[in-house]
Amino acid sequence: MPALPRLAPSLLALVAMALSATAAAVPQVPLGQRDTLRDLVLPGPELVAKPLEPGSPVVLRVLETRPHGDAFRYDLEFYGLEAGPHDLADYLVRADGGERGEPLSVPVDFTAVLPAERILPNDPATAELPRVGGYRTALVAAGALWVAVLLLLIFYRRRNTTADAHATPGPPLTAADRLRPLVAAARDGELDEEGKAELERTLLTFWRERLDLASESPATALAKLRAHPEGGALLAQVERWLHAPEQPDPAVGLDALLAPYAIAQPCSPTPSSSSP
Repeated sequence: MPALPRLAPSLLALVAMALSATAAAVPQVPLGQRDTLRDLVLPGPELVAKPLEPGSPVVLRVLETRPHGDAFRYDLEFYGLEAGPHDLADYLVRADGGERGEPLSVPVDFTAVLPAERILPNDPATAELPRVGGYRTALVAAGALWVAVLLLLIFYRRRNTTADAHATPGPPLTAADRLRPLVAAARDGELDEEGKAELERTLLTFWRERLDLASESPATALAKLRAHPEGGALLAQVERWLHAPEQPDPAVGLDALLAPYAIAQPCSPTPSSSSP
């Protein structure tokens, strides 16, 4: 019995060391900061993270699971939303949905950086904004540039409109102007079906009122035009060129053929016509 008083200080020291070692083994993690526990071996069946519930003080995710004998080895990622000690095992459930029989404990302590009575962070220090540059200056410069571009566009458009209004119009196209490239193509054997139809439309338009062809069908109008001594000359010559492209008559000049059509009035093609 006398030896017990001498052993009491040693026992108290051992208890204190054990408590200190236990406390040191609990991870200290800043509040809201992600941390990981790797190669954590837990006995029993495979565990998975518990579904997250609103207001949960701990957010836990299982990164990887590996078999380890009759147990499993886990890599966990977690962070806390409430300061103080927590047990990560409370946020693990069996993968097969069964009851977790063997008690488990994975303690962790989330520490707050701000004091307990501090709710809001410090207000930012006030400072005078620089006078040159900044968002307001850039906004004003962009607006001024936009107005300048708009004024330039308005001035350019108005100047072009004024120039167009004062421009001297050229002489109107005559029937000869429209027929000349078509007749030249026929003479050279290069007039296609579309060009031939354009030539016939131009001729019918020119002679429609002169020969009273407005009420006639295109086929009848062309027949009357061929029979006309002046109007049929050009059409007959073009048809000769089309049927004998290798033998053009050099004595036939374009100016002579187009002389009756050199009248200073525009020539508009009829809506539709076709050769017989």
